[in-house]
Amino acid sequence: MDNTRLKRRLFCSIALAGCPMMAQGRVPAPLVKTDIRLLVGFPPGGATDMVARLYAEQWRALGHASVVVENKPGAGGRLAVEALSISPPDGSTLLLTPASMLTIAPHTYPRSTRYNALRDLAPVSPLCAFPFALAVPAAHPARSLDELRLWALAQGVVPFASPAAGSMPHLLGLKLASAWGASLEHVSYRGSAPVLQDLQARNLSSAVLVLGDVLSAHLAGSVRILAHTAPDRIARLPDISTFAELGLPALTAQEWFGLFLPSDSSPEIVSFFHKGVANAQMAAPVVNGLTRLDYRPFLLSPDAFASRVAAEYKEWGRIVQKMELSLE
Repeated sequence: MDNTRLKRRLFCSIALAGCPMMAQGRVPAPLVKTDIRLLVGFPPGGATDMVARLYAEQWRALGHASVVVENKPGAGGRLAVEALSISPPDGSTLLLTPASMLTIAPHTYPRSTRYNALRDLAPVSPLCAFPFALAVPAAHPARSLDELRLWALAQGVVPFASPAAGSMPHLLGLKLASAWGASLEHVSYRGSAPVLQDLQARNLSSAVLVLGDVLSAHLAGSVRILAHTAPDRIARLPDISTFAELGLPALTAQEWFGLFLPSDSSPEIVSFFHKGVANAQMAAPVVNGLTRLDYRPFLLSPDAFASRVAAEYKEWGRIVQKMELSLE
């Protein structure tokens, strides 16, 4: 059997696996011999990695295929995007990435970004959307956003961390500094997990992170969320205000994780993977996993997703130019 037919059998199995007969084991598992690599641009343990493994486990359960999450951290998540852009378009390699790597990083790293976000990838679908949170160590003297503002102004220069330079958390921190008239010095990490570790160890005074990454630590009392970027309050954090409620509507923001293939992938492969995403999002393990992280399942057609990526790319280009921000 040639590779194209093999792939089609695989993706058909994923699409069909949501039916009751497959769930009851009445349809024999197809013979799948090709591993699928799911590239992630950040280390294990962070938000991107957790969502990738959640979907990968569900795809393995549905399609009886080997879906292997491959972490390729570096360059703020751009190394994984670059790796996908030069991968064969045979369906053997996927990318799960936050929007920032495609909509922001090309503008903040124009010389060192070695891919074209609008031409070198084939959008499949977003997987979920999520807000961000500003957090401090539990022992920090500031117990509110305004107290943190006053503390920062009194300190002079205050570091704040984000999971990657040129990411949306980085730019949100810069927006906050501008709104406060404070000197917040950005500290870039390689993913959310090490940021959270240093925040809990009191090696950092503040950080902007994906809310799902810091939620458990906040509920456990090792860090304190002071505000979040969602448009409305979150059910699991009823006492935590949005930035808009605190007079900073410009910091209302949500990002998505998206699934991509190499640009020359056939429409059939893109379509089958899209069906795989749709089926996975109806499965209880994925629904429950995203709920625990306070992520919202998010599905668009490949064409609609491509249009959204292009629109956000253009909008963030305008914002970066207005901020006169260059990280090179």
